[in-house]
Amino acid sequence: MQIGALIRRAALFFGDAPCLVEGARIVSFRDFDALTDRLGNALLACGLKAQERVGVLMPNGIDCLVAYYALAKSGLVRVSLNMRETAENHAYKLEDSGARAVIHGGVDGLKVEITIGPERLAELIATGEATPCAIDRDPDAPYRLGYTGGTTGRSKAVTLTTRGELAELSAFLTDLVPDIRAGDTFLHAAPIAHASGAFFLPCLIRGARSLVMAKFEAADFVRLAERERADMTFLVPTMLAIVLEQPETAGANFAFRRIVYGASPIAHALLERAERRFGRIFAQTYGQAESPMVITCLRPEDHDRVGSCGRPFTIVEVGVVDEQDRALPVGERGEIVCRGPQTMAYYWNRPEATADAFRNGWLHTGDIGYMDAQGFFYLADRKHDMLISGGYNVYPREVEDVLLSCEGVIEAAVIGLPDEKWGDRVHAVVAGRPGLGVEALLDHARAHLASYKRPKAIEIWPELPKSSANKILRRAIRDRILARDAPAAAIGEACSPERAR
Repeated sequence: MQIGALIRRAALFFGDAPCLVEGARIVSFRDFDALTDRLGNALLACGLKAQERVGVLMPNGIDCLVAYYALAKSGLVRVSLNMRETAENHAYKLEDSGARAVIHGGVDGLKVEITIGPERLAELIATGEATPCAIDRDPDAPYRLGYTGGTTGRSKAVTLTTRGELAELSAFLTDLVPDIRAGDTFLHAAPIAHASGAFFLPCLIRGARSLVMAKFEAADFVRLAERERADMTFLVPTMLAIVLEQPETAGANFAFRRIVYGASPIAHALLERAERRFGRIFAQTYGQAESPMVITCLRPEDHDRVGSCGRPFTIVEVGVVDEQDRALPVGERGEIVCRGPQTMAYYWNRPEATADAFRNGWLHTGDIGYMDAQGFFYLADRKHDMLISGGYNVYPREVEDVLLSCEGVIEAAVIGLPDEKWGDRVHAVVAGRPGLGVEALLDHARAHLASYKRPKAIEIWPELPKSSANKILRRAIRDRILARDAPAAAIGEACSPERAR
């Protein structure tokens, strides 16, 4: 099965029903098929050849999705770029992927052979041949390149295939949004270049309408969801927290039947607030770039299992191993591993990293967790984020969850700062409502955490730095604090008696 065949079939099944809506613009299923044919043919007429890489750097919108699926039809390999990232990141990914072209939303300085801005894109769509564009590709050939978050070093490109894309689609429809149907409205508020885009194909083949927000603003989200009677959406926990803070949220008449969350862990206190407001309609998906969106799924009826990320998707096998890759029994913490048709084929141009990631045939996620006796998995933290303070392992997520349960806290990040005595000194940064005080936070931590897990200091910032996917960036917070405190540390060292001698 080719991705283009799904688009043609949806055009046949659902015809002139609305497929995509962005503001006043409406594109039917039949229109979407025609637009992607025209652009796909036009790209090939530009001299691009099947399997060449093409970057897409566009804001949320209909044209972004037309570009994505024109590339699918034309046999070209999409390199998804995010408008919220820096010019340096864009340049790195275009060079690393060997992209020959880029389709962009008005961004200067992109150094590739073929650049297609908004005006040129409109021209290509208008003039491209209207005949079906159907360049078949091997199901195991590259379909798109997705980049890792780069939390432990330079971002790597994961090679995703048509087989993997279809496996992800199957997993969504089997386990995550099984009741999505014709006439439903899915509200795309998160970046299409990240997780929200994964929900477009399920909408397409079931005949649901995709309602796209050009930019996430919480107040606009509330108004749009209420007015358009949105049935489903995807939010990262940070976005959900911001929505709950909106005064309009309390009295809004929502029609949500399913809210999916993922991309980062959710605090239990936040989930409780969300369920009180929206009902028990939340589903969690746990995945990563190397296994996009699909490792485990926590269904609404299982949300009484506090801290669980769910059971494996139907098509995925999941386990927990120690540092020697030996399987661990129920309840013991180790690294989460998985295997199945949804995983990447390999890291682009990185054979050694690929071999390390797929040791013994399992994808090693880098996440620390455990499984309970009923087969539910629990994540402790990223393997590389774990702190060792005074000889004890400290998982930042556990401390963050406690801080988030304190009244008034909206966001929290826990990092380790270098310390001669402790090794890692536990340090926290939070953002919250007016009136939030450090002493109250420290008292809350003392009441709920073992002494070695408690932050030695807590800072309150107006907001925490986030990635293009709205994930809180612990590393950026740590770097900012170290850079800020370095001059004082250097002065103190220079003036110390030991230094004077």
